[in-house]
Amino acid sequence: MGDPGLYGGLMLASFLAATLLPGSSEALLSGLLANGYGEPILLVGAASFGNVTGSLANWLCGRFLARFMGRRWFPVSEKAYGQAASWFGHYGLWTLLFAWVPIIGDPLTVVAGALRTPILPFVVLVSIGKVVRYAGVAAATLWWTGG
Repeated sequence: MGDPGLYGGLMLASFLAATLLPGSSEALLSGLLANGYGEPILLVGAASFGNVTGSLANWLCGRFLARFMGRRWFPVSEKAYGQAASWFGHYGLWTLLFAWVPIIGDPLTVVAGALRTPILPFVVLVSIGKVVRYAGVAAATLWWTGG
């Protein structure tokens, strides 16, 4: 099973990658897998859980703090927010399947909160997209490294 700190660290890195700090939780997941650390399914689960939780934090920012957009600490720029709002308005809830995509994913989750998207469909769609992404990263890493 491995060290619980390993999974907790990946979970934290994945949370932060979905919120405030730029980072690549995919690179961390790949590095851990390539070096034989941890169980692949547990690593994918930890990364997914952390990243979905980070997206939920973005949803909360959109839901309760959107009036502060434009401030330095707000996690999404006004330009990115406007673009995400346009996509969300055009394609609806299904855009949340792409919350994992760099640059547009975080704004989509903030917009979903600001538009008062119900929490259950939000969590389900965001989770599907993020689990599939991390599972794909893990599968590719294990294939590439022969693991």
